[in-house]
Amino acid sequence: MKRISFVAVLLLLIAWQLTGHIFPKLANAVREDPTVQLRLLETTDLHVFLANYDYYQTKEDNKVGLVKTSSLIKQARNEVKNSLLFDNGDNIQGNPLGDYVAKVRGLKDGDVHPVTRAFNMLGYDAITVGNHEFNYGLDFLTRAFEGAKMPVVNANVYDATTGKHYFEPYVIFNKKVIDDEGQNHVIKVGVIGFVPPQIMEWDKANLEGKVTTKSIVESAKKLVPEMKKKGADVIVALAHTGISAEPYSPDMENAAYYLTQIRGIDAVFTGHSHNLFPGPLYANLPNTNLEKGTIYGKPVAMAGSFGSHLGVIDLKLQKIRGKWAVAGGTSTLRPIVDEKGNSLVETDEALMNEILPEHIGTIDYVNQPIGETSAPVFSYFALVQDDPSVQIVNNAQTEYLVEKLKDPTYSKFAGIPVLSATAPFKAGGRGGSSYYTDIPEGTLAIKNVADLYLYPNTLQAVLVNGAQLKEWLEMSAGQFNQLNPATGGEEQLVNPDFRSYNFDIIDGVQYQVDVTKPAKYDYNGKLINPNSSRIVNLTYQGKPVTADQRFIVATNNYRASSKTFPGVSQGEVILQSPDENRQIITNYIRENKTINPSADQNWSIARFQGTVVPLFESSPRAQDYTKLFKNIQYIGPSGGGFAKYSIDLTN
Repeated sequence: MKRISFVAVLLLLIAWQLTGHIFPKLANAVREDPTVQLRLLETTDLHVFLANYDYYQTKEDNKVGLVKTSSLIKQARNEVKNSLLFDNGDNIQGNPLGDYVAKVRGLKDGDVHPVTRAFNMLGYDAITVGNHEFNYGLDFLTRAFEGAKMPVVNANVYDATTGKHYFEPYVIFNKKVIDDEGQNHVIKVGVIGFVPPQIMEWDKANLEGKVTTKSIVESAKKLVPEMKKKGADVIVALAHTGISAEPYSPDMENAAYYLTQIRGIDAVFTGHSHNLFPGPLYANLPNTNLEKGTIYGKPVAMAGSFGSHLGVIDLKLQKIRGKWAVAGGTSTLRPIVDEKGNSLVETDEALMNEILPEHIGTIDYVNQPIGETSAPVFSYFALVQDDPSVQIVNNAQTEYLVEKLKDPTYSKFAGIPVLSATAPFKAGGRGGSSYYTDIPEGTLAIKNVADLYLYPNTLQAVLVNGAQLKEWLEMSAGQFNQLNPATGGEEQLVNPDFRSYNFDIIDGVQYQVDVTKPAKYDYNGKLINPNSSRIVNLTYQGKPVTADQRFIVATNNYRASSKTFPGVSQGEVILQSPDENRQIITNYIRENKTINPSADQNWSIARFQGTVVPLFESSPRAQDYTKLFKNIQYIGPSGGGFAKYSIDLTN
């Protein structure tokens, strides 16, 4: 017995020596749990920028385009053994190519949308929808993704009739992976999608009675445990929503911050706000590590817009006691151009050839002439003074609404003054230093109308009283920071968190904005300074506007249907036109043949006594127009390709 025991022990020692020294990989496989590196890639907010091309200026633009991002995708894939590719929504609407496919050429039976063809070609694994996917209506949305070789997921939009999910809420698929030792495994990856519930306001005409929405976060809390029960090892959220640490509310628009706190979600791809995460904008966000690209320890990526960046999340997975679990993760962003705008990647010529028919068709479409302008039309200073690009839109909307109201149907509104509201859509900001309207004197083409008015909105008219009109303007005035006239130094005039599409200019009344007072509302429409009053000298035809005075304001369906925009939300929608604002502008130019785009200066920033120097950012190209304005001066270059300007507001 003793001899047998001795032999057994000896054999065990020899086996240990062999496996530990002669076959080290085998020893590791026995002793250690396998580890897998899984790379997740994201594009977001492409807005049909498939080509590296600016259809408004009809010239190449290497700062945009999936044909550029594609090269980053290939590089990122080639660096690792295991990867997945996703898109985070807002991909079929946003530039003239999208309008050409949706409104001009259309999608016939058998046609596959160029965005879907591009996604198929690049091998996307799953995609979600953004709010702008609904702009052309549900029928077109469905057609746009017919032929997709990847699932389209969304978990918080429901069929209004059946109460069932309108889209596939999530998918769980088997992903074959290779671990660090070269061994094969299968991991179950769950992917779930979300969109802001505000689509019911923004696209009310397209969606009311057809779909309903629920909270992003509450939907995730309900469905993520369900995904885990079905065996998902890893759960990725494709969240078309921004990042904000504002106090939680179930229907909040920007909910990604709170998604990271939900147990079971391992990685969050976000978008919607066209920002960069990780990035300096979020340096003060609580529970955030920008070096690792995490929020609450979970990797998060937001990859800009128009194909400007590729979002990269790297997960480390370990199999512990027979189950895969995420042991850590980081996120980074990869740009297609450097800080000076120099291209960092080659164009994917195969992808460019794939979309070439629509690309050429779009160029032909946008070059169709419709009239003339007697002066340049530009938006470089639209955030600080009355502006020709806004004036044209307001002129067209006013003329259209005045004619519409002549119909006997609207006789009870006879004699009520007609105003018009619009915002400078292309005014830099998150769109970048080239994101401005700049139309030279001379021929106006369809591309110029698309440049003036980006969205396929329809015109609506809202009846408001004088008090509501003032609150509407107070909300818009939140675009400005509060200035201290006595500082004697430089201060930023424009609040970068305020989106220019919420800076409504209401034409037909005269008013000034007192920027020495605090904003009454924040950029979300929340009342923050109830006693503040920035709007001063509000008059109509030279007389002060009274609280009970009535006005009819031409605007768009997006603004008219808002439940949160002060002033507007208390008004009454009296007209819902089927005509798009862009078509109204096109018809206005065609009928007038030659237009004078000069701004009528119905609004301005109130002047004050003081020594402060108000600064704002615009494109370096704006220098060419400073000579037209005595109060605006070029100061020098600024970050992100912008330039710094000052505006004299002193008496």
